[in-house]
Amino acid sequence: MTTPQGFLFFLILLGAVAVGLRLLSRRAPLVPYPVLLAVGGVLIGLVPGLRLPSIGPDLILLVFVPGLVFEASLALDLAELRRRIVPVSLLATVGVLGTVLIIGALTHLLLGLDWASGFLLGAIVAPTDPIAVVALLRRLGAPSGLEAILEGESLLNDGTGVAVFAAVLGTILAGHPSVTDAGLRLVLVTAGGILIGFVVGAAGVLLIRFVHEAELEILTTLVVAYGSYVLADVLHASGVVAVVAAGLLVARYGSVHGTQLTGFWNLLAFVLNAILFLIVGMALPAQRLIPVAGLVAGAYLIMLGARAVPVYGLLTAAGSTPWRWRHMTLWAGLRGALSVALALSLVQRSGVNQTVPLLAYGLVILSLVIQGGLLIPVADLLKLRARPVD
Repeated sequence: MTTPQGFLFFLILLGAVAVGLRLLSRRAPLVPYPVLLAVGGVLIGLVPGLRLPSIGPDLILLVFVPGLVFEASLALDLAELRRRIVPVSLLATVGVLGTVLIIGALTHLLLGLDWASGFLLGAIVAPTDPIAVVALLRRLGAPSGLEAILEGESLLNDGTGVAVFAAVLGTILAGHPSVTDAGLRLVLVTAGGILIGFVVGAAGVLLIRFVHEAELEILTTLVVAYGSYVLADVLHASGVVAVVAAGLLVARYGSVHGTQLTGFWNLLAFVLNAILFLIVGMALPAQRLIPVAGLVAGAYLIMLGARAVPVYGLLTAAGSTPWRWRHMTLWAGLRGALSVALALSLVQRSGVNQTVPLLAYGLVILSLVIQGGLLIPVADLLKLRARPVD
């Protein structure tokens, strides 16, 4: 059992490493800061004799995800999102489902996973996490429309991805994997999450309009973010969908653009991201990945291909999206903390093929290192840079 002193040492270690890597990122501006954090976490996890506290998936989902999702909702450019709502909606719904189906089918046919495990792996890595990409593209002066597509898709597909994961896992644990059963579960958990999110968000909007005090507004938004997640989780609905719905409602009608409130959520998101990406790196069983390196590489190529189909197909169907944006949308489909949290929830779970979380870990680290590490050259190749990185 971890002692309070041990946990405090762990937090101090994370803070010190995060600060050090932040300073290093200023000297290496071509590498996104979250990528350095993830690699740093992997290196910490490999230090011999270092005993780290166990970080469970429930803790990651409860402590980190609601705050990050809610902050992304507040920071989203809603006017630009409305202009890009068709491609964003297609990628976050049809795109997620298509990615799950393609990964499930190809990992079964080419890598030998059973159907249920293939679809479960697809559900884990379907949600994209382009936090590092969007931040760097903004520094490069990339088009705001491209940023809106990436941010909007990431925000919405977190909810649909987790809902699909819960539906697929539910059918597996029930002992009779079924597409029909998974579809019904998906509809129920998504609809429940939307309803709960709108109710909690509406209550938050009314309170924010009433209090007119920065401190109480901050406290109210914290309650809305984490309260909507917990309530949905207790009622067996999608907590992430609830937070997205609540966050968008508060962003649209809550008048929450005060300096103190914005500064608080920016700081909270920075701290959560710094700690979370380090934890993601430490959670990756790097030594266990070596024997299945070939399988991970094959799954990574399948994941890229599965991402390409909906990106090019759906953005072509939506129209008016430049080809350069489509290429970057494909490359920006990094997988991150949410995928790791979902994978962690499967470790030692009865009825689940334990190769699935191991593959998911490998896919996350490859996407962060390869796609994140080559982001600047790809942006230059696509002529998306309007100014140098400072």
